[in-house]
Amino acid sequence: MSRQPARLIILLALFACTGCASLPGPRDPQDPFEPYNRAMHSFNQDFDRIVAKPVAQSYQKVMPTWADRAVTNFFGNLDDVLVLANNLLQLKIQQAASDAARIMFNSTIGLLGFVDVATHLDLPKHNEDFGQTLGYWGVPSGPYFVLPFLGPSTIRDSAGLGVDYAYFDPVVHNVKHLNDRAALFTINFVDTRADLLGASRLLDSAALDPYTFTREAYLQRRQYYVYDGDPPEEDFDEE
Repeated sequence: MSRQPARLIILLALFACTGCASLPGPRDPQDPFEPYNRAMHSFNQDFDRIVAKPVAQSYQKVMPTWADRAVTNFFGNLDDVLVLANNLLQLKIQQAASDAARIMFNSTIGLLGFVDVATHLDLPKHNEDFGQTLGYWGVPSGPYFVLPFLGPSTIRDSAGLGVDYAYFDPVVHNVKHLNDRAALFTINFVDTRADLLGASRLLDSAALDPYTFTREAYLQRRQYYVYDGDPPEEDFDEE
């Protein structure tokens, strides 16, 4: 789906300049770009508060629960193509076979993925992307890095996102018109944000420093996925 890379590069350059002021206290070794990251985090929060969250709330109000679930399932089925590719790259043959079966059942019996029949057939959804593939083969995460609109990432995961988009995203390779890609990306973005409304309310009420909370949660979650739920304890400090 269209991520509008040129605009993202311009925004990255602008916020790298505006985020150059140093913060008091020692710099976290996992977060050498903290001034920039905090500026981008603040920008993303403002965008979410002004645009994304109100749109997601309106979407949630007008969409029946069954329709909301159908849209989520549809994009989840597209995501399974990316997951399948990365399981193959990690030589996880059993999971790849399960992913292929998920795609087949959901795309046919599940009406192009709008109904998730595969989960009920004991074919669970997996979580893999090229950032995790790089981590699986020993590539370190690199510094924490906040992307405009897309949120928390690392240098490794940002590069992985580009590879997933360029080579594995089924929308990029099958939807030829840019406007159609943009429409699909927008629907997916709004649907995903609507599904996270409850989590964002919890974050707003629980975190004294939302930036630090988000950073630590993201880094630990990524390690959890890279090591398939069993990360070495020492790697939390290293990454």
